[in-house]
Amino acid sequence: MRKTMILAAAAVLSMGFAASPAAAQCQQAVARAQQTSHPVQARAQGDIVDVASQAGVFNTLLAAAQAAGLVDTLRSDGPLTLFAPTDAAFAALPHGTVERLLRPENRAALQAVLTYHVVPGRITSDQLAGRTSAPVTVNGAILAIDGRNGVQVNSATVVTADIAASNGVIHVIDTVLMPF
Repeated sequence: MRKTMILAAAAVLSMGFAASPAAAQCQQAVARAQQTSHPVQARAQGDIVDVASQAGVFNTLLAAAQAAGLVDTLRSDGPLTLFAPTDAAFAALPHGTVERLLRPENRAALQAVLTYHVVPGRITSDQLAGRTSAPVTVNGAILAIDGRNGVQVNSATVVTADIAASNGVIHVIDTVLMPF
């Protein structure tokens, strides 16, 4: 199974997914997770929250999901596709943005941002490669996905694709998507 994931990651990268520090960091985290007692496998041993936790590069995303009351959504039966910004993507937001969104009075805005990263259904890189699409997110907004040269989701680049979870799939992106 581990060899399959490594080969799949190499294939995805060779398809033109961007090489960046965030991509390298995530790929290293996935490789580390594969070597632990909780490996990321073709059919993962956990839901989206478990798999994201194991990767170690989605701490801000998971803290925000907790603050927004969305952990149960990400643990639901799904299937779901999560376009997951890394901690580095959150750190790149303008100073104070994350702190502002995490305030209890901004819970609705935080929910809107996070649910903008989630699409019902399991969308894999094979379904995205070579075409454009406009899936509707959990918050009802439309994403612009362009898979003709790597994969772009609005202004974000998918840096690691097809991380399987029991209830869906995670695609790592290098930018936090903002619905407003």
